[in-house]
Amino acid sequence: MTQSFEPELYQGQFGEFTLTADDRKGVVIYRAGLLTAVLCFALGVGLVLWHVDKSVLQGLTFLYTGFCLALGVSLLTIHIYMAALHRALQVFWVIGCLAAVAIGHLDPEPFALTVYNQPLSILGIGFTFAALTGIFFKEAVCFNRLETKFLTPIVPLLLLGHMVGWLPLPLEQGLLALWALLFLVFAVRKVIQPIPPDIGDKSVFAYLEQQRLTKAKAAS
Repeated sequence: MTQSFEPELYQGQFGEFTLTADDRKGVVIYRAGLLTAVLCFALGVGLVLWHVDKSVLQGLTFLYTGFCLALGVSLLTIHIYMAALHRALQVFWVIGCLAAVAIGHLDPEPFALTVYNQPLSILGIGFTFAALTGIFFKEAVCFNRLETKFLTPIVPLLLLGHMVGWLPLPLEQGLLALWALLFLVFAVRKVIQPIPPDIGDKSVFAYLEQQRLTKAKAAS
């Protein structure tokens, strides 16, 4: 997918722009991050729902680490027109990861058990999933993907519902399984989607950057 190719010329909203091999490489990395994240997440969900013993639950920590790192790669390479929103999602990811590190080192129990038994820990790691929800929302708005329209409310519903104790266990398990399934569908569909739409209209990025520089000069 990243073999050499001639830059393609497109007409954007604010002028012509080209898509280069580096643009395409960035999209491939973004999608690879999503696919890696969902594989870690889905495997972790499978372990949780199969009621494995405590020793196997230790492996969830490694899967969660892989999920977070892969999500971070996707957040680094995703194309979002609003720079402030892009930065906000990245900041959310950092906060969530720092919270996970703190939980993992301060509590002797396996990470997954700590989060389940101490719902208020979601106030910390929930930032990571807020960043993930931001990706789902962006994809729902930009590409009208049905699965992301469901994922956008499911993620906060499950996390907040568990945190305040509103959801019965069977419903939590059902929502968790649905989340994993729809996330997998989303990631697989992204892999087979044409690359240019994920890059977007580069003339918009150039225009917004020019507006930012103009405002910065005016302020100085």
